[in-house]
Amino acid sequence: MSEYRAPIREMQFVLKELAGLDEVAQLPGCEEAAADVVDAVLEEAAKFAEGVLSPLNVVGDREGAQFQDGQVTMPKGFKEAYKLFAESGWTALGSETEWGGQGLPKLVATPVSEMWKSANHAFALCPLLTGGAIDALVLSGSDKLKQTYLEKMVAGEWTGTMNLTEPGAGSDLAAVRTRAEPQADGSYKIFGQKIFITYGEHDMADNIIHLVLARTPTAPEGVKGISLFIVPKFMVDDAGRLGARNDAWCASIEHKLGIHASPTAVMAFGDKGGAIGYLVGEENRGLEYMFIMMNVARFGVGMEGVAVSERAYQRARDYAKERVQGTDIGVRGSVKVPIIVHPDVRRMLMSMKAKTEASRALAYVVAGAHDKAVHHPDAAVRKQHQAFVDLMIPVVKGWSTEIGIEVASTGIQVHGGMGYMEETGAAQYLRDARISTIYEGTTGIQANDLIGRKMARDGGATFKVVIGLMRALDADLARHDGLAAIRRRFAAGVDALTSAGEWIVATYAADVRAASASAVPFLTLFGIVAGGWQMARAALVAQARIDAGDSDPFYPAKIATARFFADHLLSQADGLASSVTDGAAGVMALAEEQF
Repeated sequence: MSEYRAPIREMQFVLKELAGLDEVAQLPGCEEAAADVVDAVLEEAAKFAEGVLSPLNVVGDREGAQFQDGQVTMPKGFKEAYKLFAESGWTALGSETEWGGQGLPKLVATPVSEMWKSANHAFALCPLLTGGAIDALVLSGSDKLKQTYLEKMVAGEWTGTMNLTEPGAGSDLAAVRTRAEPQADGSYKIFGQKIFITYGEHDMADNIIHLVLARTPTAPEGVKGISLFIVPKFMVDDAGRLGARNDAWCASIEHKLGIHASPTAVMAFGDKGGAIGYLVGEENRGLEYMFIMMNVARFGVGMEGVAVSERAYQRARDYAKERVQGTDIGVRGSVKVPIIVHPDVRRMLMSMKAKTEASRALAYVVAGAHDKAVHHPDAAVRKQHQAFVDLMIPVVKGWSTEIGIEVASTGIQVHGGMGYMEETGAAQYLRDARISTIYEGTTGIQANDLIGRKMARDGGATFKVVIGLMRALDADLARHDGLAAIRRRFAAGVDALTSAGEWIVATYAADVRAASASAVPFLTLFGIVAGGWQMARAALVAQARIDAGDSDPFYPAKIATARFFADHLLSQADGLASSVTDGAAGVMALAEEQF
């Protein structure tokens, strides 16, 4: 059973050649992100991921989190690993220095988080949710709330959660019924139940800070009547000391297909008289604030897709090199060979490698754009990059997680029958990956967000800018005869995406049901073409290095992988575009009683 090895060479290439690390390092507040510093961060993160987190991955899967009498005990080694994780400063990597963070840009934090997720998906969910809670407090919390909670959360001494879903309110947050009753001292008493709360209870940190959506007595119906509250597991006094246990309890944890070491809690608030909570920001703006956490989480979940792809690819590749079976096709009298020699196994490995590299490159590029949206001194440039980030977040989340499932499934196929056996470890990746297309909004929700809020709302203006950036690559590709096939496939893919996007924008206004029926095929098309865009850019960089005399085998491998992506994935663009523009009628063709 192979262990995880961080793909640092690949990460460095994407950071420096595609995502614009040098540009980000010149932004105000990002000066610490010099290339040598980033290289050192990646090396240290790799040591922790490979040496501490990866060996616990199977342990966590087999033991799982254990629930008894309202308490959750983490699998063997997790509590100690988390303590070391926090003491090593990893919880503070991307947080603001004002609260004890290291202030490194998102572009640097992104490959580090990928390592955590590849090494141990279940463990990585805890800092992911805490990071989202930190961001929500930084942007929306009062000075008192920030002073009380942020330093401990940034230091990793306390963790955070996101409490949205209720038994009768899944994705429809307008149906939230948890209530918040105002008290004379300015606090609130929270009553209600939340489900699917990741790390809602555990024994790794001294306190858990729950961010909870609830309604005040005067709140209007619907999403406009939702407020956001901090509800700590243990009360905190003015000096920052922990006090009495709050009335926020874990009623049970879920028994899940995967991520067994991540406790998914049913949380009961107020069963013993009322959980004390504190309003974040203004009443009735809770959904707005929660979406701060949601966008952080959606990008982070997209990175889970990238991460599981990398882990599944590594295991399948290593197995294919070791597993000897069959003779070499077309070679008379051949001896038994490793299965990596066989063309179909090679095809599967190439598909895993190409999808992983494309989804990683796209995510890192979006992370770099995020840093420019936050730190660039020119307001117009910030606005431009924020529009790009907003457009691409549902693609990163939706497409990358679907890719993660595909790659993990292919990894099992590479193993053959042994892939279906838990002993090889390949099956765990598929089980763990399956949730990633569901939580923080299903692929369908991401797709409808993409076509509605992110495209139809601005008439496709930002989409057209992205198409322009893609088309601008054509002249550079045309200068290299060896990249002609990539150029041809990519150009056709951009044409297909353009026509499908124009149809979506026009149809959304005239027939929103038809547009929604085509939303997921459109998101898939967008992901493939956007991934192909980054692979074409990577091929251009690699070709330039080869032309300059660089003999590093990394570069011809990059071109070959980009060519595979073009031939096997970009070639699907026309069919997907047809599904978008012609397929809506078939989706709605049957009456309900015909199913």
